[in-house]
Amino acid sequence: MHLHLTDPAFQGEEAAVLARAWAAGVQWVVTSGTDLESSQRAVALARRFPGRVWATVGFHPHEAGQWTEASEAALEGLAGDPHVVAIGEIGLDFHYTFAPRDVQEAVFRRQLRLARRLSLPVVIHSREATAETLAVLREEMPVEGVLHCFTGDPELAQGGLELGLFLSVGGMLTFKKMEALREAVATLPRDRICLETDAPYLAPVPYRGKRNEPAWVVESGKALADLWGVDPDEAAAVTAANARRLFPRVAEWERSREGT
Repeated sequence: MHLHLTDPAFQGEEAAVLARAWAAGVQWVVTSGTDLESSQRAVALARRFPGRVWATVGFHPHEAGQWTEASEAALEGLAGDPHVVAIGEIGLDFHYTFAPRDVQEAVFRRQLRLARRLSLPVVIHSREATAETLAVLREEMPVEGVLHCFTGDPELAQGGLELGLFLSVGGMLTFKKMEALREAVATLPRDRICLETDAPYLAPVPYRGKRNEPAWVVESGKALADLWGVDPDEAAAVTAANARRLFPRVAEWERSREGT
């Protein structure tokens, strides 16, 4: 699901990276914008690979300081593209201070309201800001979406599930030191879990330290299957079905192609 195909780490190699993903059995991916420029490039990639690459558009909390009324209007225009499946990556990040907390929160709220106006789900980033993220979400509901890159925080999991959100896990599920994450994921409802890579970041074992690729979601899928005590194909089928529920535009496109 979630990755950053517009990252400079993939520049000029997008087609080859995707070809390896398709060969590994990946059916489609969602590349997320983090500011206006990367959102525009995400949409361009989705248009280039229709049905296989989908885009989200949004301002990551690190980029919240770039937000203007003009960028909001441009983002809303981009979000109307049929290749866009969500508003994201949006949220709060208090680990770094690339943007003041009050600015992050204001931009987060504006984007949640944009998603609600457009009837689109959201892809949420929350780092060291669990209470604040949940407080904003509770005030701005209803909105559909996913808490991306879940790291095992029980408060975030409980709050997110109570709000009807999905949780997405990736390469960290394979890290030896992340036993708390595995224990948390094992207790979550299976119909609320999605898989992601967050490529080029957080490559799974046995590829740690390398540029992550969407093909390697298979390793996270194996780790999830082990937690569930099921075959990897079954875990893949469950998480793929969850992702289609999360992103209705994907499911609608697939239905439109049936029989063609």
